[in-house]
Amino acid sequence: MKKIIFLVLSALLLLSLASCGGVPEEKDNGKINVVVTIFPAYDWVREIADGTENLNLELLCDSGVDMHSFQPSVKDVLAISSCDVFIYVGGESDEWVDDALENAENDDMIVIDLLDVLGDAAKAEETVEGMQSGKKGGGQEEYDEHVWLSLRNAKLYVNYIADILSEADGENAKTYVENAESYAGKLDELDERYETAANNAKNKVLVFADRFPFRYLFDDYGLSYCAAFEGCSAETEASFETIVFLTEKVDELGLEDILITDGGDGKLAETVAASTKSHEKNILSLDSMQSVTKKDMQEGETYLSVMEKNLSVLKTALG
Repeated sequence: MKKIIFLVLSALLLLSLASCGGVPEEKDNGKINVVVTIFPAYDWVREIADGTENLNLELLCDSGVDMHSFQPSVKDVLAISSCDVFIYVGGESDEWVDDALENAENDDMIVIDLLDVLGDAAKAEETVEGMQSGKKGGGQEEYDEHVWLSLRNAKLYVNYIADILSEADGENAKTYVENAESYAGKLDELDERYETAANNAKNKVLVFADRFPFRYLFDDYGLSYCAAFEGCSAETEASFETIVFLTEKVDELGLEDILITDGGDGKLAETVAASTKSHEKNILSLDSMQSVTKKDMQEGETYLSVMEKNLSVLKTALG
């Protein structure tokens, strides 16, 4: 479906370019135009470029639509076509990007695929005990796309992006590098606090009555989980067997909290909670930053502020 939609958009793009007489006019001529598909990367670039005036930054997914459901508009395709630096996640949800880049008008564009940057450290999606798998038999192995939910990955990306921007804009290279070093220090400090919370945890296994996009985060700190669905699963209806498994696991582990992911309605968690021996559990939400809106950003939401809130939630759930 995404492929068909993109072909239509490509046709509209060509018509748009023809009617406008060619390549769209560059925004603020002379500045570096950076386009990103997800909020975390947008916020990293914003922090790295703080104090410079030579960079235009645009986030495509700012309407609250989950990245797995995102469909680029003609405006989005035009932005990608003429930008200088394009940053995206990679993976199955971004298959439309290949076609967008084929139609790009800027031959010198620098493209950053976050999964590629991670290299051998990229993790495949996994199906753990009790999980309702959405994988179809015989399909290729899919990578877990939620790479930004590791603070350690974030540090790698911030330094990598700073190097790229320094090459593209040598005049401001010193600022990019210094900002990246300062931000990396904040990531390290928060990483240490996560490590401490995990080391002091009473519960090393948590139960998610929802999708689970936090594998990179949990693996960093040696935590385990049970979940209803994989991180990229489109399923929302859990089977009776899945509900029973999660319920029994909550009782077996003596957990007081059941976790969900931002954007979930919590109905499955409520069903699991009501089915436990106590018939009552706290339902806590971890934010995967897949549906951050423009309004959230205007109100001061940042990558670090979300990860701070996630740490607070985890401290409660870990006991």
